[in-house]
Amino acid sequence: MGELKWNMDFALEQAAGDKELLDELIDIFRDSSTSDFAKITKAVREDDFKAAGAAAHSIKGAAASLGIEGIRELVSEIETDCRAGSTGKVNDKLPLLKTLIDELNSI
Repeated sequence: MGELKWNMDFALEQAAGDKELLDELIDIFRDSSTSDFAKITKAVREDDFKAAGAAAHSIKGAAASLGIEGIRELVSEIETDCRAGSTGKVNDKLPLLKTLIDELNSI
């Protein structure tokens, strides 16, 4: 799981050891992170950094609760960049975020 830095033991612990529940939570995260990625991309194009930051924050919290540190770290940076209005920095990080979300979706 390379760049995802996914701590599956932590994730399973968060699901009280219930593998089925964890699978459901991951499915929910897949859907929500894909949707939030689209929101970030659209908001950045429209220079709406408040909306982009909110979507990044949403991904960050969910990723943290599931132990997906690679995504959590990256969206934390994106959220900070959004607060600063750093269009270039956010745009530079979006391809990696897309790659990580795609990696998670392929598991």
